[in-house]
Amino acid sequence: MQAIGLGCSVLSPPDAAEPAPQPEEEPAFYALRAAKAKARAVLSGPPLSDPAPVVIAADTIVVLDGHGNHILGKPGDPDRAYSMLSSLAGKTHMVITGCVIAELGTATSPAEPGPAAPANGSHGPYDKCSILHAFSVQSQVSMWDAPPELLHAYAQSIEPLDKAGAYAAQGAGAALVRSINGSWTNVVGLPLAELVEALLRMQIIAPN
Repeated sequence: MQAIGLGCSVLSPPDAAEPAPQPEEEPAFYALRAAKAKARAVLSGPPLSDPAPVVIAADTIVVLDGHGNHILGKPGDPDRAYSMLSSLAGKTHMVITGCVIAELGTATSPAEPGPAAPANGSHGPYDKCSILHAFSVQSQVSMWDAPPELLHAYAQSIEPLDKAGAYAAQGAGAALVRSINGSWTNVVGLPLAELVEALLRMQIIAPN
């Protein structure tokens, strides 16, 4: 976003804010549900510096074989990263990012259900997360059948541990990717073209 001239602050929701997928849940629905949960967690937390900020929340998942029970999130440790990479090697998988544009809601604004503000009013007059727009984007990623020793070496690096599917297409993980069909920024984790289109349409940003 900074590369295209959009100033922003990065806010990290607590790890507990990201829900686990439900059995048989559609992957795109889950990605959107997770993004909404992150937005709610940020907007229901400590007051933000901007009195009326627009919050953009996103959650990216990797889906193998198109089934919800093959949703791959962040591995967290090298062994899990190697297992994920081995399952993706030589195959084509789907990367789905759910993206949400939200703002602080009031009692009179349209809002999605979310955590209520504390009784002491420490969060000001805002008590709900108002979802202004939500969408998901899908891209197909094909990986070559990299040898186990290469996958193991990459899994031991820091890069894949906090990446959905255990690889970063914008980093060293690009060496594992043969082709991308669809949005590259979606694979990175924020579908930029679709996001800018929505922000322009909603008059949140304007060309300068």
